[in-house]
Amino acid sequence: MRSSDLRRRIGRHAGSASAGLAVLLLSVTPAGAATAVPPGAVLPDSRDSQAHCRTSVQGSQAVARCHNPYPRTDRVRLHIECARWWDIDTDSAPVAAEPAMTVRIEGRCWKEIRAVWVSHER
Repeated sequence: MRSSDLRRRIGRHAGSASAGLAVLLLSVTPAGAATAVPPGAVLPDSRDSQAHCRTSVQGSQAVARCHNPYPRTDRVRLHIECARWWDIDTDSAPVAAEPAMTVRIEGRCWKEIRAVWVSHER
């Protein structure tokens, strides 16, 4: 039944059964459809609940600063990939970024750094 036919039928029949059917048809959410989330709500398992991290590189030194504004602890690790084949890449031990805290993680290569990133654990 098309929506225009439904509106005509509801307009013609003001009975409670037709109005109840219209309310039921309009309030049913199809399976798999997204539901509304209140503004400002934090979803606990989303990527948005991870600490915000910034990395910087100066020569052979790398630093990550991670701030966790969320109520759950986020364990962060600094990963450094060195540019020279003989230089050993490093992964820091996990550091707990408690709620409302900022943590600093440092690492280095002997020579140049190719890449730096931070990973998150729960």
